[in-house]
Amino acid sequence: MSFRTHLESVVNQVDGSLACSVMGFDGIAVDTHQNEEAVELELNGAWIEYANLLSQLRQAAEVLKTGEVQEVSINSDRVLTLMRLVSPEYFLVLALRADGNYGKGRYVLRLTAPRIRAEL
Repeated sequence: MSFRTHLESVVNQVDGSLACSVMGFDGIAVDTHQNEEAVELELNGAWIEYANLLSQLRQAAEVLKTGEVQEVSINSDRVLTLMRLVSPEYFLVLALRADGNYGKGRYVLRLTAPRIRAEL
């Protein structure tokens, strides 16, 4: 199964989904699927910044010896962003409308991450 198929599945399963992507910690998207509603938003630019933030959070967790970061969410007025680590080099990111199904988004990313890892 291709990355795109997994990403489409995530977007289709979660109410309020705008886009989903597999990204590297360098901020480069490996593959992305977005719906028409996401076109008006500058998600890629936000995700590049969030990749940097996620890297810093991982380093902080290591220094503090709290264990590996598994998931991070950033909630703004218009977009809920969920990030789930797939491997030491890659993570999944899901953008939802502010009224999107946050809980189901977390659940679906948790199930999808091992499938993406197997494809890497």
